[in-house]
Amino acid sequence: MARLTINGKKPDIACDDETPLLYVLRDHLGLSGPKFGCGLGQCGACTVLVDGRATRSCITPLSAVQNSTVITLEGLGSKDAPHPLQSAFITYQAAQCGTCTNGMIMTAAALSGQNPAPTREEIRTALAGNLCRCGTQQRILAAVLSAFTPKGELDHDDPR
Repeated sequence: MARLTINGKKPDIACDDETPLLYVLRDHLGLSGPKFGCGLGQCGACTVLVDGRATRSCITPLSAVQNSTVITLEGLGSKDAPHPLQSAFITYQAAQCGTCTNGMIMTAAALSGQNPAPTREEIRTALAGNLCRCGTQQRILAAVLSAFTPKGELDHDDPR
């Protein structure tokens, strides 16, 4: 029996220790935030926070997260009380197909835990490992930057 906390709850998980965390989250717990993208840990669609670190859940076995705290997109915020990053993605319409959105938000959330005021370049660097194939990278960057920037302080590159 796996022992971990997921979005503030301690679910009973009876899976093989080598089952990828992504499968546990989606198939056993019904969480749809993390997406299956490449299955190789390269695209970032499956990113979750494990003890505050951005982690590719498609290549992380359940055994690697024993006694850890896992946060998914669903645990970051809610429909009624979205996380500032989630609100910014809505404001900037920073999603088209939505495949990369989970990974972009969760990676940015991990960055916020390490650096509450990152520069544009630090945000670009943090998000570089997340693939977006539908061309919303500029809106994504603007959304993440706005979530970290006090209101009224965005520069002329603001695409709104």
